[in-house]
Amino acid sequence: MTSRMVFELLGGLGLFIYGMNIMGAGLQKAAGDRLKRLLEVLTTNRLLGLVFGAVITAIIQSSSATTVMVVGFVNAGLMNLMQAAGVIMGANIGTTVTAQLIAFKLTDIAPVVVAVGVGLLIFGTKRRYRQLGEILTGFGILFIGMNIMSVAMEPLKDSELFANIMTTFGRNKFLATVSGFVVTGIIQSSSASIGLLQALAFNDLIGLDAALPIVLGMNIGTCVTALLSSIGTNINARRAAMIHLTIKVIGMFLFIGFTTSLGNIVKFLGGDTARQIANAHTLYNVVNTAVLLPFASLLVLVSKRLVPGEEDEEGVLKYLDNRLLETPSIAVLQAVKEIVRMGEAASDTLRYAVDGFIKEDEKLLNNCFQKENMVNALEKEITHFLVLLSNSNLSAAENDLVTGLFHTVNDIERIGDHAENIAELGQSKIDNSLVFSEVGIRDLTTMADYVHSMVEEVVIALKNRDYKRARDVREREDEVDKMEREYRESHIGRLNNYQCVPGSGVVFLDVISNLERIGDHCSNIALSILDRDI
Repeated sequence: MTSRMVFELLGGLGLFIYGMNIMGAGLQKAAGDRLKRLLEVLTTNRLLGLVFGAVITAIIQSSSATTVMVVGFVNAGLMNLMQAAGVIMGANIGTTVTAQLIAFKLTDIAPVVVAVGVGLLIFGTKRRYRQLGEILTGFGILFIGMNIMSVAMEPLKDSELFANIMTTFGRNKFLATVSGFVVTGIIQSSSASIGLLQALAFNDLIGLDAALPIVLGMNIGTCVTALLSSIGTNINARRAAMIHLTIKVIGMFLFIGFTTSLGNIVKFLGGDTARQIANAHTLYNVVNTAVLLPFASLLVLVSKRLVPGEEDEEGVLKYLDNRLLETPSIAVLQAVKEIVRMGEAASDTLRYAVDGFIKEDEKLLNNCFQKENMVNALEKEITHFLVLLSNSNLSAAENDLVTGLFHTVNDIERIGDHAENIAELGQSKIDNSLVFSEVGIRDLTTMADYVHSMVEEVVIALKNRDYKRARDVREREDEVDKMEREYRESHIGRLNNYQCVPGSGVVFLDVISNLERIGDHCSNIALSILDRDI
């Protein structure tokens, strides 16, 4: 094999993977909202998980990427191990779509497909046309890459060494399986490695007998990506990656002794060797899934034995994981969940602050400070995630939504800050033995309860996309402003009549000022919900 052949082969492989990624990105944008809804209805039902895995893998064109996402879902608490097992099996079926497409050998029309796709990308006036253009461009580039690989391999027909290697693979199934594992482990894409195998078949450089054990090895090699991605994740995420490996290894042992029977079946189905390789790849994964799906709970148990230990304590983030960025529509959904969690923490912060202030309870004030630390940590992590998300392939609607989420996170963080200010004023009240009049305490309690209910309502509105609640919060902000003015004037009157001491008066005014600002931030969040459809 000359250096030119190597470069042509690598170049073709690069175009193949690039085209696959572009096509997957376009399909993902087009199906974004559907993916979100599909995930929302995903339950412990194994068949639903199977469907989800097959659909999402057919869309993004990579079972490795889907499994990495599953690891991320489990790590983020979005999916349990039973659901993960079903999704992984579905991904194994969905990934065979690429091989079936390749077997059609559409290289002659690939340049035309690219031309049409680029035309739609440049001149498309509607978003769906541009998304179709992206899909077609990726589809065409994939087949151009496939053609370059096939042309690069043509000289191998005259290579006696290569012929001997293929003969050895036909006789030594173990060696063929290992070679398939190594190639896919390096490329980290079973679709691409199966594509390489089909490129050999297009040039009559490999027979079905030699190809079948290589296909089995390639199916195991695709596990490398998920195993690497699970490093540094929680224990259940590592178990999800181990479930993927277990499924593939069991499948290999089920089929390795029956490659002749598998070969006879796919030969009976017809087609050239490239089509037979695609059919064998599909049949292997469908049968393997049919056999193992009823034993999903056993696979979970095996994963717990292979990765022993207690489940990890909950970290700062509960719903977010960088692996979710591979599916922006789902990442947005999870970001909203995490922001709701942040809002609930900010609500607790305010409750602790007000109760600690009124009751002069330092324990409650300390609870406020601890919750505020959590709010700050969440603000930092969520903002970092949103920055990464904003740089991914977002639709126009998703991009607008993410912008709204940035503002919402900032508003919630400011609510926590103002609650912390009230707690610090409460600590000052205790330290300096400040005395408040009954009327002053009553006014503070009334305003604090009203504002706290606004915080609770806007968090519920955010959680449930409840536009009526959001509008109610917007309307209530005027009442907060009115309270702040009335209580300020009333308190100044009490100061003038010597009913309150100056030190207490300053603290009182600071507290109602912080409450008024919290009302403003609640109104801002409600506006984001209404204007940006969060």
